[in-house]
Amino acid sequence: MLNHVIQFALRNRLLVMGAALAVMVLGAAAAASLPINVLPNLTRPRVVLVTECPGLAPEEVEQLVTIPLESAINGAAGVIAVRTESHMGLSIVNVEFEWNVDVFLARQLVQERVTGVRDRMPPGVEPILGPISSLLGQIMLIGLWSETGETGALELRTLGDWVVRQRLLSVEGVAQVIVMGGGRKQYQVLADLHRMHQYEVDLGDIETALRDGNLNAAGGYVERLDQRLLIRGLGRVSSIEDIQEIVVKDSADRPVLVKDVAAVVEGAQIKQGDSTVNGRAAVVLTVQKPPNIDTRDLTERIET
Repeated sequence: MLNHVIQFALRNRLLVMGAALAVMVLGAAAAASLPINVLPNLTRPRVVLVTECPGLAPEEVEQLVTIPLESAINGAAGVIAVRTESHMGLSIVNVEFEWNVDVFLARQLVQERVTGVRDRMPPGVEPILGPISSLLGQIMLIGLWSETGETGALELRTLGDWVVRQRLLSVEGVAQVIVMGGGRKQYQVLADLHRMHQYEVDLGDIETALRDGNLNAAGGYVERLDQRLLIRGLGRVSSIEDIQEIVVKDSADRPVLVKDVAAVVEGAQIKQGDSTVNGRAAVVLTVQKPPNIDTRDLTERIET
């Protein structure tokens, strides 16, 4: 058999050389277009459920959130393993599927199982599906800091959350951008116990007033000639002054406002971690990609 192949090649030298050249050209073209990754994709299709539970200790997070979610997801079609983590105010559920399961179908299956236990979650707790990403998908770290120190931690974090992160997410192929460090801006209401006692209000009154006074309401519409005018009650706050003017309690003389019993300031949310660059405080953005995306091509798009 081998002799026949050799004889055929010798008799048809031009044909064999042309075929070999064509194979080389096709191979070079295919090699140039192959996706390049630092490591091969060795992770099964997976879905991540992230649930924020403010104010709950790890034990309560596990009992009230993590265990119900884990019990609901176990037994779903194609599920191989369910791994969970319970931290202070945070629950993370990792669901791994078989290799032949489509990741979009896996996310739908998990979403259907989660829907059945939403009414068993504590008030205000909502499980959220994480983006489609790989355990080996971290491709870039971007640091933001102030050389002169004129830009504070609040401004750096706001810049990272609302400018840099949004621009990175608009790049095709970016699955997730995690922002760490800096200070997440929030309005803080600091109650004055002496003034609260003076006006006979408690913390529950202030909390209720802040919650009910930060709403927009719809009131139907009014028909006028050939127009239909919407009626709206605009109560959502957008500044410190708006919060200060919220009514806490009605009285015979005048209403008690938030500014009468508390100070409203702009501050940073309590941190659960921080980040630095070369020993100085900074905001660090971690860029992650989904599976089967060319790392070099995506990095070039981000840098441009």
